[in-house]
Amino acid sequence: MTGNVELWEHPKAREIYMLTGWRQWADAGSVSSGLPQYLIYQTGARLIGQIRGESYYLFQFPGTHDLVRPVIKFESGYPKSLQTPHNEFYYTGDEQKGLVIFIGDEPHLDIESYVKSILNAAMELGVKRIVGLGGVYGELPYDKERLVSCTYSLEHLKSDVERFAVTLSDYHGGASIGSYLCKRASENDIEFVSFYAFVPTYDFSNISQIGSSIQIENDYTAWLNVMRRVNHMLSLDLDLSDLEKKSQLLLERIDKKVEELERKAPGSGLKEYFQNLSDEFEEKPFDPLDEIWEDEIRRLLDKFEDE
Repeated sequence: MTGNVELWEHPKAREIYMLTGWRQWADAGSVSSGLPQYLIYQTGARLIGQIRGESYYLFQFPGTHDLVRPVIKFESGYPKSLQTPHNEFYYTGDEQKGLVIFIGDEPHLDIESYVKSILNAAMELGVKRIVGLGGVYGELPYDKERLVSCTYSLEHLKSDVERFAVTLSDYHGGASIGSYLCKRASENDIEFVSFYAFVPTYDFSNISQIGSSIQIENDYTAWLNVMRRVNHMLSLDLDLSDLEKKSQLLLERIDKKVEELERKAPGSGLKEYFQNLSDEFEEKPFDPLDEIWEDEIRRLLDKFEDE
């Protein structure tokens, strides 16, 4: 045990990587919270440790009712369950390659100790690179590839991440947990790369027949677009066929929802609105096959130069 980190297993593999996600502020489309849980289930990852986090969380915040309180459930007066914040490490892999999946709750207090605990765990497990996951809402077409923004902790990583059809972030504002971790990883010479997917959201509050905004809670298309990049960057060889199916079903469901809204609000210009979004959008798709061909051509050119 190092500090607040408890690891009851230290898996061994030639290369170990870590994915990090949180129930957090920058969690549009559940990219940061839902995707890690999905991967844990899909890969059969096992629990190998935790961060003891009682001191990181508030019990109550003045002026609110239950914004930060733990959730308790009673049955006939008996306490059946108590949901408290938790931060856990899972592991999946073999002798060649291993993947640590961390899923936690963004802390309210003592961010320095919390981030240090994650970095300490990564070093103790021999992690080669940490990848952070996040989501940001934006007014984007739902039927296109999601834009993916990227940050990185060490300057030499720039040429690596640029290969993955990402936008290098120029963000300036309040820090997310992933942004904070990126800076501290940089100061400790630890490789950290974050992928933030932009998730579609639409504000129709000005249309009386609709009167609300629409957001995608579990954006499987964003999950897929992010994981294609992670899969290729870390050479994980994870099966993404289930995510591909979920992404297609999501598209079909949204198509039907849009048709329903158009019937509900005839003459509102919804069809033209979505068409304009699509026409003005510049897609940046990532195709792993393109990367494979580029790597192969580069290898052949290097071979000819050597001869």
